[in-house]
Amino acid sequence: MKQSLQASAAIVMVLVLSVLAVFGNPEATYADSVEVEAESAILVDAQSGKILFEREADLTLPPASMTKMMTEYLVLEAIEEGDIEWETTTQISDYPYSISANSTFSGVGLRQSQDYTVRELYEAMAINSDNGTSIALAELVAGSEGEFVNMMNEKAEELGMTDYQFVNSTGLENEDLGENYPEGTEREDTNLLSARSSAILAYHLVNDYPESLEISSIPTTEFDGQEIINWNRMLPGMPGQLAAGSYEGVDGLKTGFTDLAGFSFTGTAERDDRRLISVVMKTDSEEARFEETKKLFEYGFNEFSQQELFQAGHQVDDNSTVEVSKGKEDSVELEIAEGITAPVKEGEEEQYAVNVNLSEEALDKNGKLEAPFDQGEKVGTAELVYNGEESYKDLQTGEPLRTEVDVVTVSSVEKANWFMLTVGGIGDFFSDIFSSAVSMVKGWF
Repeated sequence: MKQSLQASAAIVMVLVLSVLAVFGNPEATYADSVEVEAESAILVDAQSGKILFEREADLTLPPASMTKMMTEYLVLEAIEEGDIEWETTTQISDYPYSISANSTFSGVGLRQSQDYTVRELYEAMAINSDNGTSIALAELVAGSEGEFVNMMNEKAEELGMTDYQFVNSTGLENEDLGENYPEGTEREDTNLLSARSSAILAYHLVNDYPESLEISSIPTTEFDGQEIINWNRMLPGMPGQLAAGSYEGVDGLKTGFTDLAGFSFTGTAERDDRRLISVVMKTDSEEARFEETKKLFEYGFNEFSQQELFQAGHQVDDNSTVEVSKGKEDSVELEIAEGITAPVKEGEEEQYAVNVNLSEEALDKNGKLEAPFDQGEKVGTAELVYNGEESYKDLQTGEPLRTEVDVVTVSSVEKANWFMLTVGGIGDFFSDIFSSAVSMVKGWF
């Protein structure tokens, strides 16, 4: 990404000032110097779906081999549903064989008239980004790559991806496939994803099928008598000089490169039981996509921590009690049923509050909770509210993130006996008469 000398000087000055701030002021944060050099980027907390950082995250770009994350998802889903097994075998048709034999593409050199297991093909796809094995798996799952592409787009909609177009299972340009481009697509078509949609896909892949990480985290393995190496150079345990680029906690997910797409990477890392998902698209080089990802991970792990902001049993002042009808008690205390935990940026702890929303269905027309009821009776929800300048967004919806827990009664309340209910009813009767009379008298004057 080229910049003018003036812009470069400005960036250098900002970085210098940031470094001075970090060392001269103990309260300065790493966020002061974050500058991600990618056309599009996003960082997400993998548990809550909270977006921690985004830059042009809805820009739609070719994802190249990051497309294979959807192929992985559908293969794992087929295994879960019993359509295929890890040990199911298949042979290689002419189409994936021709792609695998093309030295300009990522390939392990598939052979025909040989049985390959689903596990072997999946490992070659997920570890070495092999294109022929991706097509072979697509044909096995759906019968043809064209039908598999339909499944890819249907699943994208189901998962809530917003900006996408799948036209093949590999991430190659359709024109690179010769006459074999999938039925229902055009020769000029290319796969398209935004960083947000890539993150949504990765979010579902690691949460729905965590076993995918067992394979994506393998630095090297053997396939058909040869060693294959993972294109994810951030993995710990990479061999030789490649080990210099490793980053603690990284265990996936998928690199991507074509001339049109540039260098992209969907990464994930786990530290101290916290998992982050990052996407950088169209960086300048193979090394840059990992350097920019490292910046995002450093920001996420250093600036945010998982905190219990409100413990179970917390009571909100304005909604700490609710009136009770037909009970031995006139009111009952309320509390949140479980603690509210969230990834919180350093120094923002005081920016969070709780709003209680009592349920109309749980209360009578007078806003009272009718007895009898047990301890722990749900009467509404408590929503975590962030009061900072800009709200944190939810990956799936793009709206401000909503974290809710149940609001319940602290104790049980028995129903009042018939005598007390009768006395109460008589009291209510005369109270209503008195109120009506007062209203009538007021109307005379």
